[in-house]
Amino acid sequence: MTGILVISGNPRSGSRTSVLATAVGAAIAARIGSPDPHVIEVGDLGAGLLTPGDDATRTALAAIAEANLLVVATPTYKGSYTGVLKVLLDQLPAQALAGKLAVPVVTAGVAPQAAAAEALLRQLLVELGAIAVRPGLPVVEADLAETAEIAQKYAAALDW
Repeated sequence: MTGILVISGNPRSGSRTSVLATAVGAAIAARIGSPDPHVIEVGDLGAGLLTPGDDATRTALAAIAEANLLVVATPTYKGSYTGVLKVLLDQLPAQALAGKLAVPVVTAGVAPQAAAAEALLRQLLVELGAIAVRPGLPVVEADLAETAEIAQKYAAALDW
């Protein structure tokens, strides 16, 4: 698989964070003429995230390795990204994201919390070698009713 991969780090499949991330991935794909993105719901990997050799986790990691652009999304949990997202990304080798563009997308209850968690997610992605797109997309939960508009506006404003 090449192209755009959306990674939703919400423990709940189909969450508002996942919907936002998928909309961002689709808006970017439309802008650059790429097929619709593939989506990994990290929460769907369940206990397999902690099971060595789990097929679904291995498939997710292979998709990450093959993607050109990652939209990595998480709600803010305790001031940072989710544990399930961290567990998945911790299974990647050093510099596994080298040369890949990564868009950090974070949702939170208030703007300062969203911005802080976006900075932490950006740091994690850069540690793995990704080229983290600036700006990322921190979104306040109260604005999630406008997901489609937020995604379109964000994708249109990207300067690359």
